[in-house]
Amino acid sequence: MTKTCFFIRFLYLTQIRYPLNRPILNYYSTKHTAPVASFREAVLKGLPSDNGLFMPTHIPALPPDFIREIEQFSFAEIAFQMAEAIMGDDIPVDQLQLIVNKTTEFDAPLVPLGDNINILELFRGPTLAFKDFGARFMAQTMSYLVADSGQSLHILVATSGDTGSAVANGFLGLPNITVTVLYPKGKVSPFQEMQFTTLGENITALEVDGTFDDCQRLVKEAFLDQELAQNLQLSSANSINIARLIPQSFYYAYAYSQAKQLYENLLPIVFSVPSGNFGNLTAGLIAQRMGIPIRAFVAATNANSIVPEYLQTGQFKPRPSVQTLSSAMDVGNPSNFARMADLFGDSWPDMRHAVYGYAYDDVATREALAEVRARYIYLIDPHGALGYWALKEFMREHDRNICGIVLETAHPVKFAEVVEPIIGERIHVPERIQHLLNREKKSLPMDNNFAKFKQFLLDNLAK
Repeated sequence: MTKTCFFIRFLYLTQIRYPLNRPILNYYSTKHTAPVASFREAVLKGLPSDNGLFMPTHIPALPPDFIREIEQFSFAEIAFQMAEAIMGDDIPVDQLQLIVNKTTEFDAPLVPLGDNINILELFRGPTLAFKDFGARFMAQTMSYLVADSGQSLHILVATSGDTGSAVANGFLGLPNITVTVLYPKGKVSPFQEMQFTTLGENITALEVDGTFDDCQRLVKEAFLDQELAQNLQLSSANSINIARLIPQSFYYAYAYSQAKQLYENLLPIVFSVPSGNFGNLTAGLIAQRMGIPIRAFVAATNANSIVPEYLQTGQFKPRPSVQTLSSAMDVGNPSNFARMADLFGDSWPDMRHAVYGYAYDDVATREALAEVRARYIYLIDPHGALGYWALKEFMREHDRNICGIVLETAHPVKFAEVVEPIIGERIHVPERIQHLLNREKKSLPMDNNFAKFKQFLLDNLAK
């Protein structure tokens, strides 16, 4: 189908059959003390001045007829309908269509395992991780927003693994944009590290002597520093940036549309989400608020169990993260919890009614991965394995008559050093990333001291 035919089909199926007036949406801070911002301002600033997180002033509902007939639409058509609803009118329709098309060039298929359990494969993108969707959407959006400004935009991103590779590849080579990736030394998988430390061009990797939480703290402090603000136009590419979060809601709706096609009598849907910084689960909550029928969410974590503990006790108690086999979830102070709390009006009872939390150690990670391999002949990564384990526990405790969907957030090859000893065989490296295997690592050491990080930015980015 040509791009012209695709666009005509889209106009017929969505704008004509399900007309949606483009609202003027603004974005407020979860701390409610910073000025309200437009979508453009929220994306380019990254964080509000009060160190909260941007949220839309209104989460619009999708047309009921559209949801009822959602299985008729492609991934791109579903994504466009959602994007236009929640982004307002800061980006013209034709440009937004191009951004969405670029974001959905790779698929996110729903794979039935059996026993009411399904896998949503989110690793079909260029860096083999779910964050490819958000990073590509954000990169194309930011590139459009800065194209006519004549200014350079400097992206700061903290990563525990997948974010860094997805963002680096999404922004690679884009004009007037540089990216600085901060990652904890020795705490991301070798494969993940290779994906963002070998690129060069407009991508700089900083190997921080500390944890992911240290990296995230450095980024947040940079956004609040007045001297940096005067000399650099900084923005974030973590899920703290609303442009990273919005596209992650698209594949929840797409998964629902696929489930409607797969099952004649579709049971209530429960998503099990491997969770670290909780951006992915927050995006699912937004999709639910937009009208996608979702019964509940299961938050699956490793030993960094801050949110499951909150769901049990009502007390949110961040602490230093600990290293686990599911390293991308090693987060001790999940930023997006502020958005989750905001969505529920800071009501603990309301949140725990919609989100069920489970935490597991490395022993359970190995057991879950081995069981999926043996029982379903399916190879899953350590994060998806915990999603599977948590979904099984939810079904035992609450309801077996559901359509359970586990988000498989990364290809197992990204964690080969964990997976291969468990399954007793080598994992094939997909052809589309084999070219990275022999590239030279290019990263710079960095203390977890903000003064040194700030000076690095001023010396290397300011003009």
